[in-house]
Amino acid sequence: MKIRIELDETLQEEEVIIRCRSLSEQVQQIQRAISDSITSKNKMEFTKGERQYFLPLDDILFFETDGGMVAAHTTQDMFQTRLKLYELEEILPGHFMRISKSSILNTNLVYAISRNLTASSVVEFQSSHKQVYVSRNYYKALIHKLEEKRTTHFE
Repeated sequence: MKIRIELDETLQEEEVIIRCRSLSEQVQQIQRAISDSITSKNKMEFTKGERQYFLPLDDILFFETDGGMVAAHTTQDMFQTRLKLYELEEILPGHFMRISKSSILNTNLVYAISRNLTASSVVEFQSSHKQVYVSRNYYKALIHKLEEKRTTHFE
């Protein structure tokens, strides 16, 4: 695989083109990595009381439903969003994933998982006391995603 960068001062906007013979898993991983890199800088609008906040998605530990509203948790705070979980799933970068019927997790910020074979497992975060539960139905997919992230970082 070759990687080439061409400079063109006449461009109005940067453009990334991937040329390939077929859409292999490696090419798809490169595309996702580029997309995630671009969208990870994105901010999203949240509310807390009467105030609006514009937070980077990388600051969000997890989203969860809370009495009909969706709460976004950061290490120290909690904010509200008007979007539903299924809407968030469609727009969030690939490092976010559904971990239960009521939660979406930022997999980049997972510190530890306490596995429970008979009930939900607990996800912990390094710089926060907050925890979120991953249901048994989503546990294997989460472990697979974390393992995939670990192996791609060491290649």
